[in-house]
Amino acid sequence: MTTHAKGTAESRAAEVPNGASAGREPVPRWAVRVAHAIPLCVLPSGLWRLALVLGLAGYDADYQWAVWERPYVIGLSLVSEGLALLALGLVRPWGEVVPRWVPGLRGRRIPIPVAVVPAALGATLIMMFCAYAVLNQIFGFVEPMNENGEGSPTSGPAAWALWAAYAPLLAWSPLLAILTVAYHRRRRANDTSAAARPAAG
Repeated sequence: MTTHAKGTAESRAAEVPNGASAGREPVPRWAVRVAHAIPLCVLPSGLWRLALVLGLAGYDADYQWAVWERPYVIGLSLVSEGLALLALGLVRPWGEVVPRWVPGLRGRRIPIPVAVVPAALGATLIMMFCAYAVLNQIFGFVEPMNENGEGSPTSGPAAWALWAAYAPLLAWSPLLAILTVAYHRRRRANDTSAAARPAAG
């Protein structure tokens, strides 16, 4: 009987969404899915850049790399993916309370603006970058790069692979903006609920 009750309690706990507790608004399941989708949107472009460095992108095999270019391209891929993974903080406990392994700050509540302002700024900058990239393709603000060893491919299978890898980046900004708004509303609602509980008691 006791074992059965314990198993039932554990199964119910497993069904509770992230952040759920008495009197607190839980993290919606759709928000968790969005947070996990963001790194997946950024991953294809990073893999394409790594393929470019390794000579597997399908073009430009004879390009002479400068000393700094390969580390820059690899670093850009790693930093982009790292920034995308930070979106998980908007649905995970470490996005609300400093983790225990952080010395001097462990267990402290993270102020809402500390998470919301950088996330909103990031969503805005990403949107501006993507808008410029799309408009540049349409209006040609910058001389287009081609397959002659001077830049990215503009035709053929290599170009299709490039566009397919970078197209998911267009979803990064709106997904991050939606997630940021949801995080802000949830944190505000939980703070209001926490402030009301002592008064009700």
